[in-house]
Amino acid sequence: MTIYTLVILFFIMAMLYASVGFGGGSSYIAILLLAGLAIEEVRLIALICNIIVVLGACINYYRADLIPWKKILPIVLLSIPFAFLGGMIQLDGPIYKLLAGITLVIAALLMIKPVKENQIPLKNISMLERSTIGSGIGFISGLIGIGGGIFLSPFLNILRWQTAKVISVTASVFILFNSVAGIAGQLTNPISINIQQILTLGLAVAIGGQIGNYLNIKLLSPRVIKLLTAILVCVVGVRFILTNT
Repeated sequence: MTIYTLVILFFIMAMLYASVGFGGGSSYIAILLLAGLAIEEVRLIALICNIIVVLGACINYYRADLIPWKKILPIVLLSIPFAFLGGMIQLDGPIYKLLAGITLVIAALLMIKPVKENQIPLKNISMLERSTIGSGIGFISGLIGIGGGIFLSPFLNILRWQTAKVISVTASVFILFNSVAGIAGQLTNPISINIQQILTLGLAVAIGGQIGNYLNIKLLSPRVIKLLTAILVCVVGVRFILTNT
């Protein structure tokens, strides 16, 4: 898969995802793994793209005073050091692909679970529970190279912790901080960085995301995009599980 193909895929996916308010980090990992990139490149590029996708949303949430800091800090703060630790760990290709495959399959299953936008919060999760959730997902995020929102959001929705809107804001902030921490952890090890490739794909995601936000192109419904993404990451995940066991 050439860099031009990657740029086109990243641009299109960022535009579609941004148009319906999604991030799409797991899809970037699936594409990069299929492209045969080195593991350290896959993790680094995916996390950088995560930051680019959610940064704008987090800034908007902050300006609108929509971030419930007191509620989400126990989740976010403890996740940061664990995402850093996960990022520090270097995995062999087959082991990483197996773990990534399992992660992608789980992510696909979580994607297809419907979310009630007007759900009423039922459970008051304790600070210890929130810290445990944050640290566990944070470690996996840093290890695999995902933001972690794809696990956090469905988990909190299942628990009916808060409204869907608050959970969405929480997931965006979680992804941002975990992605930065994961990158910091990766950079503690010697790593071959292709600056041109990172800048090119990052620019493709940034432009695609901005166009999607600006034009609000609803070519596909959020449900359809989730379903198509779930199929993509599930197929890739199963493939890597079967070829690395």
